[in-house]
Amino acid sequence: MSVKIKVEHVSKIFGPKPESIIPMVRKGMSKEEILKETNHTVGVYDASLEVKEGEIFVIMGLSGSGKSTLIRCFNLLNKPTDGAIFVDGENIVEYNSAQLKKFRQDKIAMVFQHFGLFSHRTVLGNVEYGLEIKNVPKAERQKIALENIEIVGLKGYEDKYPSELSGGMQQRVGLARSLANDPDILLMDEPFSALDPLIRREMQLELLDIQERLKKTIIFITHDVNEAFKLGDRVAVMKDGRVVQIGAPEEILENPANHYISEFIKDIDRSKILQAQNVMIKPNSLVSLKDGLKVAIKEMEENGLSSVFVVDRSRHLQGIVTIDDAIDGIKQKKTLQDVIKNDVLTVKKEEYVQDVIPKALETKFPLAVVNDEDRLEGLILRVHVLSSLVANEDE
Repeated sequence: MSVKIKVEHVSKIFGPKPESIIPMVRKGMSKEEILKETNHTVGVYDASLEVKEGEIFVIMGLSGSGKSTLIRCFNLLNKPTDGAIFVDGENIVEYNSAQLKKFRQDKIAMVFQHFGLFSHRTVLGNVEYGLEIKNVPKAERQKIALENIEIVGLKGYEDKYPSELSGGMQQRVGLARSLANDPDILLMDEPFSALDPLIRREMQLELLDIQERLKKTIIFITHDVNEAFKLGDRVAVMKDGRVVQIGAPEEILENPANHYISEFIKDIDRSKILQAQNVMIKPNSLVSLKDGLKVAIKEMEENGLSSVFVVDRSRHLQGIVTIDDAIDGIKQKKTLQDVIKNDVLTVKKEEYVQDVIPKALETKFPLAVVNDEDRLEGLILRVHVLSSLVANEDE
Protein backbone atom coordinates (compact mmCIF):
# COMPACT_ATOMS: atom_id res chain seq x y z
CA MET A 1 0.00 0.00 0.00
CA SER A 2 1.21 3.50 -0.82
CA VAL A 3 1.66 6.17 1.85
CA LYS A 4 -1.43 8.38 2.12
CA ILE A 5 -0.39 10.56 5.06
CA LYS A 6 3.11 11.37 6.27
CA VAL A 7 3.58 13.16 9.58
CA GLU A 8 7.02 14.69 10.12
CA HIS A 9 8.11 15.93 13.56
CA VAL A 10 4.74 17.45 14.44
CA SER A 11 4.39 19.31 17.73
CA LYS A 12 1.36 21.11 19.09
CA ILE A 13 1.77 23.48 22.05
CA PHE A 14 -1.19 25.32 23.57
CA GLY A 15 -0.60 28.81 24.98
CA PRO A 16 0.10 32.44 23.98
CA LYS A 17 3.65 31.83 22.68
CA PRO A 18 3.79 28.18 21.62
CA GLU A 19 6.89 28.47 19.40
CA SER A 20 8.96 29.60 22.37
CA ILE A 21 8.24 26.32 24.18
CA ILE A 22 9.74 23.99 21.55
CA PRO A 23 13.37 24.53 22.74
CA MET A 24 12.31 23.75 26.31
CA VAL A 25 10.77 20.44 25.25
CA ARG A 26 13.90 19.62 23.25
CA LYS A 27 15.95 20.08 26.42
CA GLY A 28 13.90 17.33 28.06
CA MET A 29 11.58 19.33 30.28
CA SER A 30 8.42 17.45 31.20
CA LYS A 31 4.85 18.52 30.40
CA GLU A 32 4.30 19.27 34.08
CA GLU A 33 7.42 21.42 34.37
CA ILE A 34 6.53 23.42 31.26
CA LEU A 35 2.96 23.97 32.42
CA LYS A 36 4.14 25.13 35.85
CA GLU A 37 6.85 27.46 34.50
CA THR A 38 5.19 28.89 31.40
CA ASN A 39 1.46 28.12 31.58
CA HIS A 40 1.76 26.37 28.21
CA THR A 41 0.47 22.85 27.58
CA VAL A 42 2.37 20.33 25.47
CA GLY A 43 -0.31 18.46 23.51
CA VAL A 44 1.91 16.62 21.04
CA TYR A 45 5.68 16.62 20.68
CA ASP A 46 7.80 15.47 17.72
CA ALA A 47 5.29 12.97 16.33
CA SER A 48 6.35 11.21 13.14
CA LEU A 49 4.39 8.44 11.45
CA GLU A 50 3.05 7.23 8.11
CA VAL A 51 -0.48 6.09 7.34
CA LYS A 52 -0.90 3.79 4.35
CA GLU A 53 -3.71 4.15 1.87
CA GLY A 54 -6.68 1.96 2.72
CA GLU A 55 -5.59 0.92 6.22
CA ILE A 56 -7.16 1.40 9.62
CA PHE A 57 -4.46 3.18 11.62
CA VAL A 58 -5.26 3.34 15.32
CA ILE A 59 -3.76 5.91 17.69
CA MET A 60 -4.04 4.60 21.23
CA GLY A 61 -3.24 6.10 24.61
CA LEU A 62 -4.55 6.99 28.01
CA SER A 63 -6.31 10.27 28.78
CA GLY A 64 -3.86 13.14 28.30
CA SER A 65 -1.54 11.17 26.02
CA GLY A 66 -2.13 13.55 23.08
CA LYS A 67 -4.04 11.23 20.78
CA SER A 68 -7.08 13.50 20.28
CA THR A 69 -4.82 16.54 19.89
CA LEU A 70 -2.90 14.72 17.17
CA ILE A 71 -5.92 13.55 15.19
CA ARG A 72 -7.19 17.13 15.03
CA CYS A 73 -3.92 18.09 13.38
CA PHE A 74 -4.84 15.92 10.40
CA ASN A 75 -7.65 18.30 9.40
CA LEU A 76 -5.99 21.36 10.99
CA LEU A 77 -8.61 21.85 13.66
CA ASN A 78 -5.34 22.00 15.58
CA LYS A 79 -2.68 23.69 13.48
CA PRO A 80 0.72 22.23 14.38
CA THR A 81 3.14 24.52 16.18
CA ASP A 82 5.98 22.79 14.37
CA GLY A 83 6.41 20.09 11.73
CA ALA A 84 4.67 19.05 8.52
CA ILE A 85 1.75 16.82 7.50
CA PHE A 86 1.79 15.56 3.93
CA VAL A 87 -1.41 14.21 2.39
CA ASP A 88 -0.90 12.80 -1.10
CA GLY A 89 2.43 14.59 -1.14
CA GLU A 90 1.09 18.06 -0.22
CA ASN A 91 1.97 19.74 3.07
CA ILE A 92 -1.48 20.71 4.35
CA VAL A 93 0.04 22.85 7.12
CA GLU A 94 0.89 25.38 4.39
CA TYR A 95 -2.63 25.49 2.94
CA ASN A 96 -4.39 28.85 2.67
CA SER A 97 -8.04 29.16 3.76
CA ALA A 98 -9.46 28.28 0.34
CA GLN A 99 -7.26 25.18 0.01
CA LEU A 100 -8.12 24.10 3.53
CA LYS A 101 -11.86 24.49 2.92
CA LYS A 102 -11.66 22.34 -0.22
CA PHE A 103 -9.52 19.77 1.60
CA ARG A 104 -12.07 19.45 4.40
CA GLN A 105 -15.01 19.25 2.01
CA ASP A 106 -13.57 16.80 -0.50
CA LYS A 107 -10.82 14.69 1.03
CA ILE A 108 -11.30 14.27 4.78
CA ALA A 109 -14.20 13.78 7.20
CA MET A 110 -14.51 13.29 10.94
CA VAL A 111 -16.74 11.15 13.15
CA PHE A 112 -16.97 12.43 16.71
CA GLN A 113 -17.62 10.64 20.00
CA HIS A 114 -20.83 12.51 20.73
CA PHE A 115 -22.57 12.08 17.37
CA GLY A 116 -23.20 15.81 16.71
CA LEU A 117 -26.51 15.21 14.96
CA PHE A 118 -29.08 17.93 14.28
CA SER A 119 -32.11 17.10 16.43
CA HIS A 120 -34.50 18.94 14.09
CA ARG A 121 -33.38 16.98 11.04
CA THR A 122 -34.35 13.44 10.09
CA VAL A 123 -31.78 10.71 9.46
CA LEU A 124 -31.89 11.60 5.77
CA GLY A 125 -31.56 15.30 6.53
CA ASN A 126 -28.54 14.70 8.75
CA VAL A 127 -26.75 12.45 6.27
CA GLU A 128 -27.24 14.80 3.32
CA TYR A 129 -26.17 17.90 5.27
CA GLY A 130 -22.58 18.00 4.03
CA LEU A 131 -23.71 17.64 0.44
CA GLU A 132 -26.25 20.40 0.98
CA ILE A 133 -23.47 22.73 2.14
CA LYS A 134 -21.60 21.91 -1.09
CA ASN A 135 -24.72 22.89 -3.09
CA VAL A 136 -25.23 19.41 -4.51
CA PRO A 137 -28.68 19.29 -6.19
CA LYS A 138 -31.41 17.88 -3.96
CA ALA A 139 -32.19 14.76 -5.99
CA GLU A 140 -28.52 13.82 -6.25
CA ARG A 141 -27.68 14.42 -2.59
CA GLN A 142 -30.71 12.44 -1.42
CA LYS A 143 -29.70 9.54 -3.68
CA ILE A 144 -26.15 9.58 -2.23
CA ALA A 145 -27.50 9.91 1.32
CA LEU A 146 -29.86 6.97 0.91
CA GLU A 147 -27.03 4.82 -0.44
CA ASN A 148 -24.90 5.57 2.61
CA ILE A 149 -27.80 5.05 5.00
CA GLU A 150 -28.10 1.56 3.55
CA ILE A 151 -24.33 1.00 3.85
CA VAL A 152 -24.47 1.58 7.62
CA GLY A 153 -27.52 -0.64 8.04
CA LEU A 154 -30.22 1.99 8.60
CA LYS A 155 -32.38 1.47 5.55
CA GLY A 156 -35.99 2.14 6.56
CA TYR A 157 -35.05 4.75 9.19
CA GLU A 158 -34.66 7.66 6.76
CA ASP A 159 -37.58 9.64 8.22
CA LYS A 160 -36.78 9.04 11.88
CA TYR A 161 -35.36 11.77 14.12
CA PRO A 162 -32.26 11.30 16.33
CA SER A 163 -34.42 11.19 19.47
CA GLU A 164 -36.12 8.09 18.08
CA LEU A 165 -32.84 6.20 17.67
CA SER A 166 -30.58 4.28 20.03
CA GLY A 167 -27.02 5.45 20.68
CA GLY A 168 -25.60 2.90 18.26
CA MET A 169 -28.02 3.95 15.55
CA GLN A 170 -27.17 7.62 16.10
CA GLN A 171 -23.48 6.81 15.65
CA ARG A 172 -24.34 5.00 12.42
CA VAL A 173 -26.02 8.20 11.21
CA GLY A 174 -22.86 10.13 12.04
CA LEU A 175 -20.79 7.61 10.11
CA ALA A 176 -23.15 7.74 7.12
CA ARG A 177 -22.95 11.53 7.13
CA SER A 178 -19.17 11.37 6.97
CA LEU A 179 -19.21 8.74 4.22
CA ALA A 180 -21.71 10.69 2.11
CA ASN A 181 -19.02 13.17 1.00
CA ASP A 182 -16.95 10.20 -0.19
CA PRO A 183 -13.79 11.30 1.63
CA ASP A 184 -10.45 9.58 1.07
CA ILE A 185 -9.66 9.87 4.77
CA LEU A 186 -11.95 9.23 7.73
CA LEU A 187 -10.96 10.52 11.17
CA MET A 188 -12.71 8.79 14.07
CA ASP A 189 -12.13 10.26 17.55
CA GLU A 190 -13.24 7.63 20.10
CA PRO A 191 -16.51 7.19 18.17
CA PHE A 192 -17.73 4.16 20.14
CA SER A 193 -16.62 5.00 23.68
CA ALA A 194 -20.02 6.41 24.71
CA LEU A 195 -21.84 3.24 23.64
CA ASP A 196 -22.85 0.24 25.74
CA PRO A 197 -20.38 -2.68 25.46
CA LEU A 198 -22.65 -4.86 23.31
CA ILE A 199 -23.49 -2.03 20.89
CA ARG A 200 -19.83 -1.04 20.86
CA ARG A 201 -18.82 -4.52 19.68
CA GLU A 202 -21.52 -4.41 17.01
CA MET A 203 -20.22 -1.06 15.75
CA GLN A 204 -16.65 -2.38 15.65
CA LEU A 205 -17.75 -5.26 13.44
CA GLU A 206 -19.85 -2.88 11.35
CA LEU A 207 -16.83 -0.64 10.78
CA LEU A 208 -14.69 -3.62 9.70
CA ASP A 209 -17.43 -4.71 7.28
CA ILE A 210 -17.73 -1.20 5.82
CA GLN A 211 -13.97 -0.91 5.48
CA GLU A 212 -13.83 -4.25 3.66
CA ARG A 213 -16.16 -2.77 1.02
CA LEU A 214 -15.05 0.87 0.82
CA LYS A 215 -11.29 0.66 1.56
CA LYS A 216 -11.07 4.13 3.13
CA THR A 217 -7.99 5.41 4.92
CA ILE A 218 -9.14 5.50 8.54
CA ILE A 219 -7.41 7.06 11.53
CA PHE A 220 -9.13 5.79 14.67
CA ILE A 221 -8.58 7.10 18.20
CA THR A 222 -9.20 4.97 21.29
CA HIS A 223 -8.02 4.46 24.87
CA ASP A 224 -9.20 0.83 24.79
CA VAL A 225 -6.33 -1.52 23.95
CA ASN A 226 -8.66 -4.39 22.98
CA GLU A 227 -10.53 -2.12 20.57
CA ALA A 228 -7.26 -0.79 19.16
CA PHE A 229 -5.85 -4.24 18.47
CA LYS A 230 -9.12 -5.56 17.09
CA LEU A 231 -9.57 -2.76 14.55
CA GLY A 232 -6.07 -1.60 13.70
CA ASP A 233 -4.01 -2.81 10.79
CA ARG A 234 -1.30 -0.90 12.63
CA VAL A 235 -1.32 0.84 16.00
CA ALA A 236 0.56 3.86 17.37
CA VAL A 237 0.80 4.07 21.16
CA MET A 238 1.15 7.56 22.68
CA LYS A 239 2.32 8.70 26.12
CA ASP A 240 2.75 12.28 27.36
CA GLY A 241 2.36 13.73 23.87
CA ARG A 242 4.91 11.43 22.23
CA VAL A 243 4.54 8.44 19.93
CA VAL A 244 6.16 5.57 21.85
CA GLN A 245 5.70 2.63 19.46
CA ILE A 246 4.14 1.89 16.07
CA GLY A 247 3.46 -1.57 14.71
CA ALA A 248 0.94 -4.25 13.78
CA PRO A 249 -0.99 -5.51 16.84
CA GLU A 250 0.89 -8.82 16.94
CA GLU A 251 4.23 -7.00 16.65
CA ILE A 252 3.44 -4.86 19.68
CA LEU A 253 2.17 -7.90 21.59
CA GLU A 254 5.32 -9.88 20.88
CA ASN A 255 7.87 -7.04 21.10
CA PRO A 256 6.73 -4.19 23.38
CA ALA A 257 9.15 -1.27 23.06
CA ASN A 258 9.45 -0.59 26.78
CA HIS A 259 7.96 -1.24 30.21
CA TYR A 260 5.15 1.26 29.62
CA ILE A 261 3.94 -0.65 26.56
CA SER A 262 4.24 -3.96 28.44
CA GLU A 263 2.08 -2.62 31.25
CA PHE A 264 -0.38 -1.13 28.77
CA ILE A 265 -1.01 -4.44 27.01
CA LYS A 266 -0.65 -6.89 29.91
CA ASP A 267 -4.39 -7.30 30.46
CA ILE A 268 -5.32 -7.61 26.80
CA ASP A 269 -7.38 -10.61 25.75
CA ARG A 270 -4.92 -12.12 23.27
CA SER A 271 -7.51 -14.59 21.96
CA LYS A 272 -9.48 -11.68 20.49
CA ILE A 273 -6.41 -10.17 18.81
CA LEU A 274 -4.34 -13.06 17.50
CA GLN A 275 -5.56 -14.86 14.42
CA ALA A 276 -4.98 -18.38 13.18
CA GLN A 277 -2.23 -17.11 10.89
CA ASN A 278 -0.35 -15.81 13.95
CA VAL A 279 -0.18 -19.21 15.66
CA MET A 280 -0.06 -21.68 12.76
CA ILE A 281 3.08 -23.41 11.50
CA LYS A 282 3.90 -24.28 7.93
CA PRO A 283 2.89 -27.83 6.90
CA ASN A 284 6.35 -29.06 5.91
CA SER A 285 5.41 -32.74 6.15
CA LEU A 286 2.70 -33.63 3.64
CA VAL A 287 1.65 -36.64 1.63
CA SER A 288 0.20 -36.42 -1.86
CA LEU A 289 -2.71 -38.54 -3.05
CA LYS A 290 -0.38 -40.16 -5.59
CA ASP A 291 1.86 -41.44 -2.77
CA GLY A 292 1.27 -44.79 -1.12
CA LEU A 293 0.96 -45.84 2.49
CA LYS A 294 4.67 -46.69 2.74
CA VAL A 295 5.57 -43.12 1.76
CA ALA A 296 3.14 -41.81 4.38
CA ILE A 297 4.70 -44.01 7.08
CA LYS A 298 8.22 -42.95 6.11
CA GLU A 299 7.19 -39.27 6.21
CA MET A 300 5.77 -39.65 9.70
CA GLU A 301 8.74 -41.67 11.01
CA GLU A 302 11.32 -39.19 9.69
CA ASN A 303 9.51 -36.23 11.26
CA GLY A 304 8.37 -37.84 14.50
CA LEU A 305 4.68 -37.49 13.65
CA SER A 306 1.67 -39.66 14.44
CA SER A 307 -0.39 -38.25 11.57
CA VAL A 308 0.13 -36.35 8.34
CA PHE A 309 -2.16 -34.29 6.09
CA VAL A 310 -2.95 -35.55 2.60
CA VAL A 311 -3.22 -33.11 -0.32
CA ASP A 312 -3.62 -33.27 -4.08
CA ARG A 313 -1.11 -31.89 -6.57
CA SER A 314 -2.44 -28.36 -6.09
CA ARG A 315 -2.14 -28.73 -2.31
CA HIS A 316 -5.89 -28.85 -1.78
CA LEU A 317 -6.66 -30.64 1.47
CA GLN A 318 -7.98 -34.18 1.05
CA GLY A 319 -7.79 -35.41 4.63
CA ILE A 320 -5.39 -36.86 7.19
CA VAL A 321 -3.83 -40.29 7.73
CA THR A 322 -2.58 -41.64 11.07
CA ILE A 323 0.38 -43.93 11.64
CA ASP A 324 -1.87 -46.67 13.06
CA ASP A 325 -4.26 -46.57 10.09
CA ALA A 326 -1.34 -46.57 7.65
CA ILE A 327 0.26 -49.66 9.25
CA ASP A 328 -3.07 -51.51 9.43
CA GLY A 329 -3.75 -50.51 5.82
CA ILE A 330 -0.54 -52.13 4.61
CA LYS A 331 -1.37 -55.32 6.51
CA GLN A 332 -4.81 -55.40 4.90
CA LYS A 333 -3.44 -54.40 1.48
CA LYS A 334 -5.42 -51.18 1.38
CA THR A 335 -4.55 -47.94 -0.43
CA LEU A 336 -3.94 -44.49 0.99
CA GLN A 337 -7.35 -43.45 -0.37
CA ASP A 338 -8.94 -46.30 1.64
CA VAL A 339 -7.63 -45.22 5.04
CA ILE A 340 -7.65 -41.43 4.74
CA LYS A 341 -9.83 -39.59 7.27
CA ASN A 342 -11.88 -36.83 5.64
CA ASP A 343 -13.46 -35.30 8.74
CA VAL A 344 -10.60 -32.85 9.34
CA LEU A 345 -11.50 -29.68 11.21
CA THR A 346 -10.42 -26.61 9.27
CA VAL A 347 -10.04 -22.90 10.03
CA LYS A 348 -9.32 -19.82 7.94
CA LYS A 349 -6.22 -17.67 8.48
CA GLU A 350 -8.35 -14.69 9.51
CA GLU A 351 -10.23 -16.53 12.28
CA TYR A 352 -9.47 -15.25 15.76
CA VAL A 353 -7.89 -17.58 18.29
CA GLN A 354 -10.98 -17.27 20.53
CA ASP A 355 -12.95 -19.00 17.74
CA VAL A 356 -10.19 -21.54 17.09
CA ILE A 357 -9.95 -22.72 20.73
CA PRO A 358 -13.20 -24.81 20.74
CA LYS A 359 -12.12 -26.57 17.52
CA ALA A 360 -8.63 -27.27 18.90
CA LEU A 361 -10.15 -28.81 22.03
CA GLU A 362 -12.65 -30.85 20.03
CA THR A 363 -10.18 -32.74 17.82
CA LYS A 364 -7.25 -35.03 18.56
CA PHE A 365 -5.66 -34.08 15.24
CA PRO A 366 -4.00 -30.79 14.22
CA LEU A 367 -6.31 -28.12 12.79
CA ALA A 368 -5.85 -27.48 9.10
CA VAL A 369 -5.58 -23.81 8.09
CA VAL A 370 -7.00 -23.46 4.56
CA ASN A 371 -7.83 -20.63 2.18
CA ASP A 372 -11.12 -20.08 0.37
CA GLU A 373 -10.14 -22.68 -2.25
CA ASP A 374 -9.44 -25.27 0.47
CA ARG A 375 -5.70 -25.08 -0.18
CA LEU A 376 -3.67 -26.07 2.87
CA GLU A 377 -1.65 -23.12 4.21
CA GLY A 378 -0.75 -24.19 7.74
CA LEU A 379 -1.55 -26.35 10.70
CA ILE A 380 -2.31 -25.62 14.33
CA LEU A 381 -1.64 -27.91 17.28
CA ARG A 382 -3.51 -27.49 20.53
CA VAL A 383 -0.27 -26.45 22.23
CA HIS A 384 0.12 -23.59 19.74
CA VAL A 385 -3.24 -22.14 20.74
CA LEU A 386 -2.65 -22.44 24.47
CA SER A 387 0.92 -21.12 24.38
CA SER A 388 -0.16 -18.07 22.38
CA LEU A 389 -2.50 -17.05 25.19
CA VAL A 390 0.14 -17.14 27.91
CA ALA A 391 3.04 -15.67 25.93
CA ASN A 392 4.66 -12.67 27.64
CA GLU A 393 2.57 -13.35 30.77
CA ASP A 394 5.65 -13.48 32.99
CA GLU A 395 7.48 -10.53 31.37
